[in-house]
Amino acid sequence: MDRRSFLKTTAMGTAGAAALAAPAYAQGNRTLTLVTTWGRGLAGVHDVAQRCADKITAMSDGTLSIDLKAAGELVGAFEVFDAVTSGQADMYHGADYYFVGQHPGYAYFSSTPFGMTAQEQSNWYYHSGGAELHDELGQIFGLKSFLAGNSGVQAGGWYTREMNSPDDFQGLKFRMPGLGGQALGKMGASVQNLPGAEVYQALSSGAIEGTEWIGPWADEKMGFQEITKIYYAAGFHEPGTGNSLAVNRDVFESLTPAQQSIIEIASAEAHHWNLAQFLTENGRALARLQSGGVQVRTFPEAVWDAMGAASDAVTEENMGDELFARIHTSAMESMAASSAWLSQSEGIYRAQRDRVRGV
Repeated sequence: MDRRSFLKTTAMGTAGAAALAAPAYAQGNRTLTLVTTWGRGLAGVHDVAQRCADKITAMSDGTLSIDLKAAGELVGAFEVFDAVTSGQADMYHGADYYFVGQHPGYAYFSSTPFGMTAQEQSNWYYHSGGAELHDELGQIFGLKSFLAGNSGVQAGGWYTREMNSPDDFQGLKFRMPGLGGQALGKMGASVQNLPGAEVYQALSSGAIEGTEWIGPWADEKMGFQEITKIYYAAGFHEPGTGNSLAVNRDVFESLTPAQQSIIEIASAEAHHWNLAQFLTENGRALARLQSGGVQVRTFPEAVWDAMGAASDAVTEENMGDELFARIHTSAMESMAASSAWLSQSEGIYRAQRDRVRGV
């Protein structure tokens, strides 16, 4: 065989082997069903789920069409995780701390008490191993997950009476999800984890005596100020609450590399867009609430201390799980490094700016 024939035959063989080895991607336009933990129209959280859906559809030139189903339209708010892992739906958008029953490590990809702010979470997720740990956790359940929204620091919540000491939490019927809810339970509260669409009615009827939701803008939209005027603006439980877009892993792997990248990029864009949305709206909404008679309160230090001790106890209970321990350690190491710089730079600058400007 001459050299030219050898090269031609070798090239054909290599091309054939490559073709056989190439992944089999689904062909043609596809519609993927997105279920969410949010009622349709809930301020901020439904907005960002819809933005993810719209961006994926637009960026893919319609090769991927996302059919968004709000909570209750296909499955209930807290059923979306199982719907996607089982293949009943293709993807979900929601707060991963709703799924700490599946694994407590999911809390870190939403928010943990006395944990990361929104910026600190982004630092960890994109540059200090957080995304890789999210993926490792997702592999257990057949999911491919991405951060896709953040509401920033969340308010301490609405109460039908003032909280003047840790004893005031004994027997308090309160709505709070995630590890923060578990910590409040250790303080003696009777904690309930209700979907957003059910919270107003529960507070109005007296089924609960207090609730956190998100922050002034989303809370105002929910109408909690119609029920009580006592509002704690700073909370311990969610200092920077991320939301996730999670795709059934088999579905994700059936997509082309370009389509996979579109989902990743759309999620990241929505993540930062949503944080700006909440931070823009919250200050205006707080002013409106106060002008309407809402009394903004701050927890006394004894309450903060009790919340801290309860939060530490919840963390310690989960440290026996090897993956949880790695996620926690990674997140806390990243948070400490970020905070060391931010406190000496932005923290000092903002304090001095506000002093000079009289803010």
